[in-house]
Amino acid sequence: MLAWHFLAGDKRLGNDDGRLVKAGETLECKGDPELCSNGMHGSARLIDALHYASGPIVCRVKIEGDVIKGDDKLCGRRRTVLWMLDATDILHEFACQCAEDALSKVAQPDERSVAAIEAKRRWLRGEITDKKLLGSAWAAAWDAVWAARDAALAAAQTAAQTAARAAAWAAARDAALAARAASDAAAWDDDARAARDAAVYEQNKRLTAMVMQAHENDEE
Repeated sequence: MLAWHFLAGDKRLGNDDGRLVKAGETLECKGDPELCSNGMHGSARLIDALHYASGPIVCRVKIEGDVIKGDDKLCGRRRTVLWMLDATDILHEFACQCAEDALSKVAQPDERSVAAIEAKRRWLRGEITDKKLLGSAWAAAWDAVWAARDAALAAAQTAAQTAARAAAWAAARDAALAARAASDAAAWDDDARAARDAAVYEQNKRLTAMVMQAHENDEE
């Protein structure tokens, strides 16, 4: 079954495994697969894999052998990496876009949150340093979070704060948290699970398109 999986920057398996992962190679687990506790895991949707990410290396994988499916992940005996790429910049940009989604649910977004997103994009373009990002955008976004007066605004500002983190923080975690905050803001605003599901669907569609485009560019 085709799935998505994220690796840390060193491309090694976590959970005290340590094996180096290479495109085109198949790794197998010891013992019987068991969801969450043993086996080679992945997620059918990229947005779901992001929630379990240990780092920014995204892998397109095939999972085989006694496959067990859960709500947002699956596992099997074997996992083959078809291709991989470093999605660090993609995930930072995705976090910014998710933060903007959340802010769009607020009638009058805090200017500091808007500035934090712009600062992150300036950092991505190499226009400001890590130190400046941490010293200005990061601090300003935190101030905005503490100034929040209602749940929807807090969710939006938390997404902006998440998007403003520097490179020293895990880009994958940033994007996952921003995506969650954006979808939560939508759900709370409409007071309906359908709104959250629609937001997550659109986030997955956007992130998948960004990753696939980067992969196609690598192949050229």
